[in-house]
Amino acid sequence: MKPLRIAMLTTFFPPYSFGGDALGVDRVATALSRRGHEVTVVHDIDTYITLAKKEPAAAPPPRHFEVIGLRSSVGMLSNLLTHQTSTPIVHRTKLKSLLRPGAFDIIWFNNISLVGGLGLLSFGDGLKVYEAHEHWLVCPTHVLWRHNRELCDARQCFRCGLSYRRPPQLWRHFGFVDRQLEKVDLFIAKSDFSRRKHREFGFSQDMEVIPYFLPDKPVQNDAETESPHPRPYFLFVGRLEKIKGLDDVIPIFADYCDADLLIIGTGEYEPELKERARGISNIKFVGRLPPDALSRYYRSAIALIVPSVCFETFGIILIESFREGTPVIARDIGPFKEIVDQCNGGILFNNADELRGAMESLQANPARHLHMSEAARTGYETSWREETVMKKYYGSLHQAAVNKGLHRLAAALEE
Repeated sequence: MKPLRIAMLTTFFPPYSFGGDALGVDRVATALSRRGHEVTVVHDIDTYITLAKKEPAAAPPPRHFEVIGLRSSVGMLSNLLTHQTSTPIVHRTKLKSLLRPGAFDIIWFNNISLVGGLGLLSFGDGLKVYEAHEHWLVCPTHVLWRHNRELCDARQCFRCGLSYRRPPQLWRHFGFVDRQLEKVDLFIAKSDFSRRKHREFGFSQDMEVIPYFLPDKPVQNDAETESPHPRPYFLFVGRLEKIKGLDDVIPIFADYCDADLLIIGTGEYEPELKERARGISNIKFVGRLPPDALSRYYRSAIALIVPSVCFETFGIILIESFREGTPVIARDIGPFKEIVDQCNGGILFNNADELRGAMESLQANPARHLHMSEAARTGYETSWREETVMKKYYGSLHQAAVNKGLHRLAAALEE
């Protein structure tokens, strides 16, 4: 394939990041670079520093593509101006120069909420792609979690934003959003659920569904197959926020003596969770782990528990667990049913009794656990490996280039 020049814009990018959206962008950029394309990732350092209130613990890893981190002398003010105008005020000149006409064949917008907002969609030319890692296009708080306490089923954006202590975004009115979105040639949702949720909240453009993927793993050595924990355990992986649902899981382990709960991750809700878990000796807070160490914890767990109470767009941790042959026990909400049903690699629950029943079932029934483990691993190999998903990307990009009349780009993608 002819090398393409591809710009990827995102607010967060490792190590200046918190969640799965940044990892997803990193993996696509890496996959494209390995296939010979010239990739440039642009992200906003100020946003991470504003939210984390510190530099990341890890240094940026070496990469085979260009990474440009935007940092200003005014810090949070830069983020506030972008939040309120959805245009890049402080970094406008630099971004416009980077995305000058003819500089890139493809401009790929990801979570652009604070790296420049919808104003970025006017910059540059070529094929323009928007990948919706969150629900920001239809929700000022990104997560459709109304008033920070309940699922959103109808817009109350002004009052909801105030409950999050965020100023209202007037640019979401008066047609600005629709005018900017007309400049995009391809919209990508991470799940069919997310596509339907966008449509439910008024998003009118067509969206392709392309899931996340995981890169192939190196061959394991014997030490990596040993359990990292001395007792049987269930696993939680994720950022420690209220919307992740651990409040419903912790009480179960007060009298569930046959296994431990290992909680991997950090976040602003961590102190409250540790307080709730005080005195429950079989709950362990492990902290944040690098991906290679995390694989061992997935591999040896009875199951991964996914108790999120909000509408996620996908659920990367589910396929991370599937890759290791570990079943999941996920709340029946958002895209989790879609993912679990695709491979029959887990159990869905709606309340604490169903969650406990699923835990007992998988721990007490080795045959059922083995069946789900094999289904999970097979499902991952079939649906969420890098090569499989990258073919979907190439197919959607090719069709979008054809639709726009970019014949040279379409021919390069078709190769």
